[in-house]
Amino acid sequence: MNEKPSITADTLGVLLQRVLSSASQVLTSAADLAPYQQNCEGNAGLTQVVVVIGVTADIKAVLALASAQANSTQAFSVHPLSTGRNWGYCSARPNDAAAVILDLSKLNTITCDDPVLGIFTVTPGVTQQDLRHFLNQHQLKFMVPVTGAGPGCSILGNALERGYGITPYTDHFAAVNCIRGVLADGTVFRSAVAELDQSPDDFIDKTYKYGLGPYLDGLWTQSNLAVVTEMTIRLKADPEAFSAFYLQFASEHQFEQAQQIVFTILQKLEGVVGSVNIMDQRRVAAMMAPNPNGPAAHQVMSEQQVADIARAYDIPAWTIAGTLYGQKTVVKAARREVKRFGAGQCSKMVFSDGLLIKFGKALLQLLPAAMLTNPRKMLSSLDAGIKIMRGYPNQVALPLAYWRNPRVKADTSQLLNPAADGCGLLWYAPLVPMRSDAMRRFIEHVRLVCPQYGIEPMITFTSLKHDMVDSTIPIVFNLADPVAVAQAHACLDELVSKGLKQGWVPYRLNLAQQASLLDAKLPFWQISAKIKQALDPHNIISPGRYQPE
Repeated sequence: MNEKPSITADTLGVLLQRVLSSASQVLTSAADLAPYQQNCEGNAGLTQVVVVIGVTADIKAVLALASAQANSTQAFSVHPLSTGRNWGYCSARPNDAAAVILDLSKLNTITCDDPVLGIFTVTPGVTQQDLRHFLNQHQLKFMVPVTGAGPGCSILGNALERGYGITPYTDHFAAVNCIRGVLADGTVFRSAVAELDQSPDDFIDKTYKYGLGPYLDGLWTQSNLAVVTEMTIRLKADPEAFSAFYLQFASEHQFEQAQQIVFTILQKLEGVVGSVNIMDQRRVAAMMAPNPNGPAAHQVMSEQQVADIARAYDIPAWTIAGTLYGQKTVVKAARREVKRFGAGQCSKMVFSDGLLIKFGKALLQLLPAAMLTNPRKMLSSLDAGIKIMRGYPNQVALPLAYWRNPRVKADTSQLLNPAADGCGLLWYAPLVPMRSDAMRRFIEHVRLVCPQYGIEPMITFTSLKHDMVDSTIPIVFNLADPVAVAQAHACLDELVSKGLKQGWVPYRLNLAQQASLLDAKLPFWQISAKIKQALDPHNIISPGRYQPE
């Protein structure tokens, strides 16, 4: 926690209002601050002052005021956020009680820098749905870099957290060509390429990621070194052909076969296949069926309950889900290869453009709506998943956060907000080698630890490359139950501490983990601290964020 002299919210609000333009707004009332206090982690709200930024010039004004007040009794820090929908990691919460939140969600402009090359510049408030609407409105055939977090989440914020998705440009930061923003002292930064470019359109900087000289853009990700105000990204053009594939494995003991098939697909079909997921039965069951114990219960499903849901929804022990993109002839050939790789090993193969799906949809259209409700739900979920894979944001993954929420039932016809709706959610997201022995040990690790704390062990492996996967383990709990909250955090702590001994390191951390796991005495963080000291000597921007103190 950053130690600064206290200043009242009202006094700070007055100071801020004096330096801001009429486009920005200062919030200090309990009602206005309530949305910023809400989070899925069960942490108490800290926020006392929020500045809703209306123009980028006001960011500099706030930083200038913070610098001027740094050594006074009216010192304060700032914590920028794009949309605050960082569910399960910290939501909109800063880790400094003295921090003024800079809400950048109103900075939501999209610029098409080149409609042929697919180069676009976005500001912090641009959401997945905003970008989708822009592309549709201008009839631009490109894919949105979607995530399962939902349509209302920031494109820029996700890339700065080095997030990923299932569309072809899986690594979202890898598709970022340039970043611009403001340092704590008000310096507006851009690359050396932009500084040298004397042409009127300033375009080449937006097409070449690494620029000239030291690569600095990486410093602005998972850090507290600057306030990023815009980002230029490369979007993937809509493919001529698309096919989603689902390979099912009936037996738990077939995981090693499933893993080898995924490895082969990723290695042999690189450039045609997007990301590939491997999901266990409990994860798919929680996506398809309501909690059989009731949403308030802090207990794990029994084997019989899982078996009953699996039978009702035809859920196998393991499911592979992946996508193929490209020219028709290429996708057709790749589809044949996927069939060949899985032949004789899976219990079922389903392709989104196959006859089985087409026949099922046609049949259900002929039958009354009350009939075959489970198959209808499965096809509806399948359709929503396919839209995600094609770059159309939706809420298909969000109901999982509501699985242990006894107060609010997920209604995907409405805009879901897990933090506002009181969902309990934490994430364990370690990186695991793409080796069957390591992945099997990881599965046993999760299945051993989670039930001890009443947490459902739901496992997904998402491939980032053919040699490494990220496993996203959702720790879902009843946020209104203090015992469940404590158990959820203890579960995450044990998963991480024991996992680190196996070499399974999370690719991102929530605020509490940053404070407890990152050691300021180690060389890496000492180097990082020197950079912080040089760029932000008064520790104004997000004290403690990915920077142990």
